[in-house]
Amino acid sequence: MKKDNNIPQKFNSISEFHKLLGFPKPLHPLVSLVNYTDIKIPYSELPKTLLLNFYKVSYMESTPEKIKYGQNYYDFDEGGLSFVSPNQIISCAEIEESYSGFTLLIHADFIRNYPLATKIKNYGFFSYSANEALFVSDKEKQVIFSVFDNIREELNTDIDDFSQDVVVSFIEVLLNYSNRFYKRQFITRKAANNDLVVRMEQVLNEHFEQEDALQDKLLTVERLAGKLNVSPRYLSDMLRSHTGQNAQQHIHDKLIEKAKEYLTSTNLSVSEIAYQLGFEHSQSFNKLFKKKTNKTPIAFKQSFN
Repeated sequence: MKKDNNIPQKFNSISEFHKLLGFPKPLHPLVSLVNYTDIKIPYSELPKTLLLNFYKVSYMESTPEKIKYGQNYYDFDEGGLSFVSPNQIISCAEIEESYSGFTLLIHADFIRNYPLATKIKNYGFFSYSANEALFVSDKEKQVIFSVFDNIREELNTDIDDFSQDVVVSFIEVLLNYSNRFYKRQFITRKAANNDLVVRMEQVLNEHFEQEDALQDKLLTVERLAGKLNVSPRYLSDMLRSHTGQNAQQHIHDKLIEKAKEYLTSTNLSVSEIAYQLGFEHSQSFNKLFKKKTNKTPIAFKQSFN
C-alpha cells in the first residue's frame, strides 16, 4: 500500500534515517555526519515530511533565486545552515537533485551527560524555519567547514575514552559560531528586517482596528508570526536585536495603547474593555495594564475625568 505523503514519517534513530537515505550504518549510533551527494535514492522517493527524534544541523549549497525572505531575496548565495530540534516536522517538498551539502545528526542521548544537553535548548535558531536559515559569507563558511572537518575526522578515528568529549566540544563550538553569525545576519540584513518590522506594525494596527478580531481572541506571538510568514522565535530574536523588545512586548504595547483609547474615549466598564480586547478574565487585563502603566485601568480612567 502506498504511504500517505501527508503523514510525517518518523525516525527514532539515526540508523533508521541512514537506511532511508541508502547510507551504511553510522560509525556511531548517536551521532553522524553525512553528505547529500551520497544519497542513494532519488529525491522524488523521499517522504514529503519527516519527523526526526534527534537534532539536525545542515549546510546546504543554494542559489539566490531559490532562497526568499518575505518579499526579498537573501543576499548570501554561498550557502546556508539550518537547524532542526527533535520532533520538529521537516518538509522535503522543495529539495532538488542539484542540492549539495551535508548534515550533522545528533541524538539527545549523545550529549545527555554534558552541560550542552541543557545549553542547547537556549540556542533559539533550533526553533527557526528553513526560510530563516543562517546564510554565511565566504569567511564564515571557512570557519564552519573547519569545525565540520574536525567532527568528521574525529568520527573516523578509533574510539577511545576521549572521543565523545572531543566531538561534543566541537558541536558546541559549531553552535556558538552559528549564534555569532546569526547576530551578524540580524545586523547585515537591516533593510530586510526593517521591512519586517514595518509589516509587523501594519499587522498589529490592522488587528487592533478590527473590533471583531479583538473580541475573537488575544493576538499571540504564534498568530502574529504566522501572518508575517516567519517562525515565532525568529521574529522575537530579530525584534530584540533591532528594537530591544521581543514580539510579545510589541503586542502588549499595542494592546495597552488600545486599552487607553477605550478608557479615555468610551463609557465601557473595565470588564467590557477586557472582553473587547479578547481577555477571558478581566483580572488578567488589570494585571497586565498595571504592569505596563503602574496604574490600574480604573485609576488611569479617573485621571482623565
